[in-house]
Amino acid sequence: MLRTGIDLIEIARLQSAIERHGARLLERVFTPQELAEVGGNMASLAARFAAKEAVSKALGTGIGPIAWREIEILRGPDREPLLILHGAAKGLAEEHGLHSWSISLSHTHTYAVAVVVATD
Repeated sequence: MLRTGIDLIEIARLQSAIERHGARLLERVFTPQELAEVGGNMASLAARFAAKEAVSKALGTGIGPIAWREIEILRGPDREPLLILHGAAKGLAEEHGLHSWSISLSHTHTYAVAVVVATD
């Protein structure tokens, strides 16, 4: 089985949402470790937001049946993005037989994008 997901977000749109909702939004969407790794880098936050959307698309659900924080995007030893699934997201991946994930993040000053590929 092969599944893919992609998402693009305007960085300013996420920044506006954070300015309106503050820590409540950050804590609802991102894990403490994600926030610690990214600091205040809005482009990196936006790329992780896009990655969570892309993963949910690859799982075939979108956000809703799975929670934002069940999809965690961390940095590996060479600062490469690593995907860690928790809870319902992990269960759904196992149900679909998806065990191998590849994730790519990128951003400009305006946009952030994420692409994920999952296979069995």
